[in-house]
Amino acid sequence: MIWLQIVILAVIQGIAEFLPISSSGHVVVGQEIFDQFGTKMDDKLTVNIVLHVGTLLAILIFYWRRIWMLLGQDRRVIGLLAVGSLPAGLAFVGMKASPWGDAAESALEQALVAGFMFPVTGLLLLWAPRCHGGETTCRELSYGRALIIGAFQAFAILPGISRSGATIVAGLGCGLRREEAAAFSFLLAIPAIGGGGFWKTIQLVKEGPESTPLGALALGALLSLVVGLISLWWLVGWLKQGRFHYFAWWVIPLGVAVILWQLS
Repeated sequence: MIWLQIVILAVIQGIAEFLPISSSGHVVVGQEIFDQFGTKMDDKLTVNIVLHVGTLLAILIFYWRRIWMLLGQDRRVIGLLAVGSLPAGLAFVGMKASPWGDAAESALEQALVAGFMFPVTGLLLLWAPRCHGGETTCRELSYGRALIIGAFQAFAILPGISRSGATIVAGLGCGLRREEAAAFSFLLAIPAIGGGGFWKTIQLVKEGPESTPLGALALGALLSLVVGLISLWWLVGWLKQGRFHYFAWWVIPLGVAVILWQLS
């Protein structure tokens, strides 16, 4: 049963990581459903991070040309990405160092938290049509605006807040072209997802997973990679057509449904 659950969660992760509907929120809700009607997962955070590593590989493949350009004409973007990564990095370190770190991690695994945050993502997406973007490219972005986009990424540590949705909307608000806002958002995801994935991988090597077989985790990472590539291609097309805000009509009702379910 645990293998089937990993497969389902991997597909959810691959779809939801790039579409602005919050992959972490969907995975948390999916895990809660499995807890009630399937096999309980003891290492939810491990599963969540491993599936994120799969979608990180999808970003590296999809944007390999942009990543290669970072070594040439886009060298300035490396500094912008470093600045944009600061808020999420500080939030992660602060949570780990805090006496309430365990409680905070537990909250990030709660379906009720995701339920309250889904509508917030929806409101961000509905604001997107008002942000027509501009003509700014990633390498022309100011460091101050990179920090603003990074702050939106840090906010997305909460399940139910879409990382891609929040950062793309912030990028549009900062004057980036639509395709450039998407590119900066997903380039910014590399250190954010890679940092957490690296930390968890070290833990897995040292301690091993609590209960989930390594083979199931590897399969989940592979599936989230393949599905993620398809979703990323789809999202970029929808963003160019100005349909980004359509996803609000999924996350807002979903949030209401999850809240009613959890409170009942």
